[in-house]
Amino acid sequence: MKLKQRKLEILLEQVGGFDSPDVTLEQYATPALLAAEILHFAYMQGDLEGTVFDLGCGTGVLAIGAKLLGAKRVVGFDIDRKALEVAKKNAEKLGVEVEFIHSDISRLEGHADTVVMNPPFGAQSKGNDRPFLLSALKTSDVVYSIHNCGSHNFIAGFIGDASITDWYTTAFPMKRTFKFHKKELEMIKVEIYRIVR
Repeated sequence: MKLKQRKLEILLEQVGGFDSPDVTLEQYATPALLAAEILHFAYMQGDLEGTVFDLGCGTGVLAIGAKLLGAKRVVGFDIDRKALEVAKKNAEKLGVEVEFIHSDISRLEGHADTVVMNPPFGAQSKGNDRPFLLSALKTSDVVYSIHNCGSHNFIAGFIGDASITDWYTTAFPMKRTFKFHKKELEMIKVEIYRIVR
């Protein structure tokens, strides 16, 4: 389905967030603006046509958006059962069929044409994004991922034989989620990567 980026963003604004986010899991909701941007980028590359996995899907914004853009099959994986319940309700609300599976990211099985993900940035525990990158590269041919600014050298060295075909910097409007956040909304610079195995 051809949806303009702004229309996709408006639809994704209906996706509910975490009821009680877990700081140890770095559960920050991916904003509709950023989700629409990365998904539209993947759509324009022709990477949302087959099976799409969303690793650490949270409440499902990337998975739901991939399905809205016409992906044949979409599966969201998360370790948090409560988040998956919210994700299922969000998919129903938007009228899309997405499979949501309770799973540790390091135990994924199956194959996807594309992975879309917003892994933990490692703010609470350094290296939290590594299991996500490993699983993404193990299970798919193309990976779209959101990372902290300044991650290029790390990612380029970490992905082995895979290659970064595109990457750019954008804004992540992060709403106040935890007590230690000082501002209601903070714009954080992030990098979007397209990695091909």
